[in-house]
Order: sequence, then structure tokens, then C-alpha cells
Amino acid sequence: MIETEIQEQLKNWKKIVKPYQKPSTKKAVIQLLNTFLPYLALWVLMYFSLSWSYWITFALALVNGFILARIFIIQHDCGHMSFLKSRKWNKFIGWICSFFSTIPFGYWAAVHNFHHGHSGQLELRDIGDVPMLTSEEFRQRSPLGRLSYRIFRTPFFLFIIVPLGYLVGPMRIPFIRVKSAKKEYLSMLKNNIVLVLVYIGLGFLLGWKAFFLVQLPIVGIFMIIAFWFFYVQHQHEETYKRWKENWSFLVASIRGATYYKLPKVFQWLSGNIGFHHIHHLSARIPNYNLERCAKENPILQKYVTTMTFRDSLKCIFNKLWDEQEQRMITFREFYRLERMRTTA
Repeated sequence: MIETEIQEQLKNWKKIVKPYQKPSTKKAVIQLLNTFLPYLALWVLMYFSLSWSYWITFALALVNGFILARIFIIQHDCGHMSFLKSRKWNKFIGWICSFFSTIPFGYWAAVHNFHHGHSGQLELRDIGDVPMLTSEEFRQRSPLGRLSYRIFRTPFFLFIIVPLGYLVGPMRIPFIRVKSAKKEYLSMLKNNIVLVLVYIGLGFLLGWKAFFLVQLPIVGIFMIIAFWFFYVQHQHEETYKRWKENWSFLVASIRGATYYKLPKVFQWLSGNIGFHHIHHLSARIPNYNLERCAKENPILQKYVTTMTFRDSLKCIFNKLWDEQEQRMITFREFYRLERMRTTA
């Protein structure tokens, strides 16, 4: 059985990842410069492009949305206290990043760290992942309940409506009730107040219409990108979902996440988060060390699901976790399996 093999072959995984957990101030500073400077330059260019054509502005927003995703990866690493050696500097830089991403630093980091400790556990599947039903849960739903879930899992709703709703809902009010995040409720409130003040200041300085025509598409595109990555990295067909009593952290990291093999430019823009299985194995590895860890330890690549962008498009059709099949299935497969089970 592959799970037993993984546990045997990677029983020394802590020793494998340890050398890569050391932050580098030099690499961190370089990443700050080659991320924030292009973002700010493009933002200014977008502002001036408003007098030329909004199509140019929007095209630039597509690029800057990806660069904002890279800023968020820095914030994400700071939340894991892995970007720099100093906790104080991690918190400060993560806090600064949050005013670009609009995602409250401390609160989101606490929720996300909880996700890392429980990823793949069916009891806690919605924390840090896109909501999903098992086949049995879908089977037990009323016709109206099934319809609502089918609408929710449509690409338009899942990758456009939900990301924007997440930004204005759970990231403004602490709907996600995680014990470790309670101490961050006040910091979330402060973060949101400062963010509003920053937006008001920029609105008065640059003009409300111009500011929002530049800022909103960047943030919207970033959120769609972020949700897409979270989705394909945990809801691919051969992912790992178990009830807590049968759950393994090691197997959840290696099988429950993916190696999202992207072209170099997109790997750079996404801050190496495509090496998601290694990140889940050790969140203390800074993003700038993930690729080196993968290349120098082929054993970490042996059992992971590797996906290209083309491969990942198939994930759109993954709708339910089937416990008997031990994989994500489509709605069509669900009804086909239902017919087979009723005639067996």
C-alpha cells in the first residue's frame, strides 16, 4: 500500500528538510526588492494609463495581480515565521504586506497554520481549503441541497464569486472560529481599520475613481489566482482525505498536496508555492529554498502528484470526495457509481 511505503521511505523526513529551514537575510531582501519595486512601478504605470485606454490598465492589472500573489507569498512565509530569522521582522514585513494583499496578517496566519496541522482531515476540511462534500454527504442531501452545492461548485461561482466574498466576509469579520486565532481578533480589527484609512487617504490623494479603477482589478485578480492555487493543490483527483482517526500528517503532506510544475516565470510569480507538498511537510522552509530542497532530494518527488497547468484544468471537474474510490470524482461519475451500486 502506497501510504505504508511513504511512511517507511520518508520516516527520516524531518532530517531531510532541516537544512532548508534556515532563512537567508540576503535572499529575503532581494525578494522584497524584486517584488515590491515592480509592483509599485506597475501600479504607477496603471494610474497614468487611465488617460490612454482602460484596456491597457486592465492588461497591466493582470500582471500586477500575479505580482501581488508573490507579495502574498512573502506575507504567507512571514506568518510561518520562515521568511527571516527575526520574529519581530517577520511580523513587521507580514503586516506591511497585508496592506497590499488586503488580507489581515495575524488572523489569516493563525487560521492558515491551523490548516497546516490538519490538512486532509475531513472533520476540518473547510479550514484553509475550498468547501467540499463527500459522496455520502451529497447523497444524503435533498434535491434543493444538491442543486445549491452544484451551483456553488461551478467555476464561475467557485473562482470568482467565492474569492471576492471571502475577501469582504471572513477577512473582515472572524467567521472562521479557530481557537488559536482568537488572540488575533483585535489585530484583525486594527488591520482592517488601518486598511480603510489607507484607502481613504489614497482615494482623496489620487481621486476615488482613479484609485479604485487601478486597485480593485489588481486585488480581484490576485484573489482569483490565490483560490485557484489553493484548489488545485488540495482537490486534485488523487488527493488525500481521511477522518482524523486514520489520518497521517506525512501522507497528507505528500499525497494531499501537489507539485504544481509551472513555467519558470509563473513559478517565480507564485513564489515557488507549486512545491506545495514540501511546503506542507515543513512550513518553516522559506519559499526561496523550496526548489533547492526538491532538486536535492528526489525522494520527496517520488510519491507526489505532479501537475502541469494543462493537467490542473481537469481539476475543475472534481466535485466530490468518494471514500470508496479514495479520490475526487465528477458529478457524472457520482451518478454512474450510484447506478452501479444500486444494480450490484
